[in-house]
Amino acid sequence: MATRNKVASSDTIYALSSGQPPAAIAIIRISGPEAGLALERLAGIRPEPRRAGLRILRDAAGDILDHALALWFPGPATATGEDLAELHLHGGRAVVDAVLSTLSELDLGLRLAEPGEFTRRALLNGRMDLSAVEGLADLLTAETERQRKEALRRADGALARRLGDWTRALLAIAARIEAEIDYDGEIELDTDSNADSILALAAEIDAALAVPPAERLRDGLRVAIVGPPNAGKSTLFNALVGRDAAIVSDIPGTTRDAIERPLSIAGMPFVLVDTAGLRETDDPIERIGVERAHNQRALADIIIDLRGDMEEEEQPVISVSAKADIIASRDGALALSAMTGEGLATLHARLANIGSRLLPREGEVALDRRYRERLYEVRTELDAALATSDPLLRAEHIRIARERIDSLTGGAGIEDMLDALFGRFCLGK
Repeated sequence: MATRNKVASSDTIYALSSGQPPAAIAIIRISGPEAGLALERLAGIRPEPRRAGLRILRDAAGDILDHALALWFPGPATATGEDLAELHLHGGRAVVDAVLSTLSELDLGLRLAEPGEFTRRALLNGRMDLSAVEGLADLLTAETERQRKEALRRADGALARRLGDWTRALLAIAARIEAEIDYDGEIELDTDSNADSILALAAEIDAALAVPPAERLRDGLRVAIVGPPNAGKSTLFNALVGRDAAIVSDIPGTTRDAIERPLSIAGMPFVLVDTAGLRETDDPIERIGVERAHNQRALADIIIDLRGDMEEEEQPVISVSAKADIIASRDGALALSAMTGEGLATLHARLANIGSRLLPREGEVALDRRYRERLYEVRTELDAALATSDPLLRAEHIRIARERIDSLTGGAGIEDMLDALFGRFCLGK
């Protein structure tokens, strides 16, 4: 994890950190310099660090609020990097409200936390880096098994470790270049190893950039159902999402706007889109719907084609012949009936097969746009470093590359480079 200077907080915050009551248990978290005193005011004692103790909580008048478990975590080795207390209460709404009200009335300057403020303090105090924070945010909104696993990997530091490895590789390269500059001609140095190290690092970054982007996994693969009016698009849409989300009618042009619903198949996230029927029309409202259908087709990651003429699309296309229970199927198309269920299992399997190719594989570290943009900049600097024989210019390109990675994590500075330099080459003796 990248190191940061600890940012002291002048105030103490508190909030309900579990789900909204009523519940079996409610957890209230208090973080900041007055967390210990606040715990003493409510529980009468500050428990032994990191040991849960059953305590009677009382308000300022001495009235009992609840019988609760109290925990005390002295900083900085805490989730937020500062003093932290937790109260595990009975999860009734009245109990929670009473304890929160008592905290607000203490003369210690406590205030209710803002959204995400505990995690923000963890970031500022070096307990988490940006990639872990982003992973935690994704974990909180994960709806499918694949999303959960990838978010958990990021929250546990998988991306941070990869970035850390690249930073250390750049530091080692920078140290060798500095030695080449400072000891040119005085000692024999293997300068070719720098080029080999840069090439190896570039190959690792290229492999990471080749992984499908994280946005596909976070937002879901967009699957557009397209075709002419009355082809069975809305009926198929309803069958796939498992409920009547779209209006089904024999009247052409019933669907005027795109309807979206999330869908999980084999643990992978999809966003299913029902679109207006594609046809020429004089109806100005329907024309807008048709135009939007074309837009959705262009934005889609996968197309379910009920028209049968989209073989040249850039995206993967699944050709479907709907209403197979009453209409003869087209050659080469998947015969499907949303009414009888014929072909639905095969359609699910084809979507899962395509999804497995378009989404990051389990174990791969997926990058979102911010990381990809910075790493493309790193690659540019590595190419520039390889293209020059001047060690001063090469050192500058490596320094810029390191800064680009540091901008993602807030990481290493000049002292880290000096540590690597003196430690590897013993130049400080």
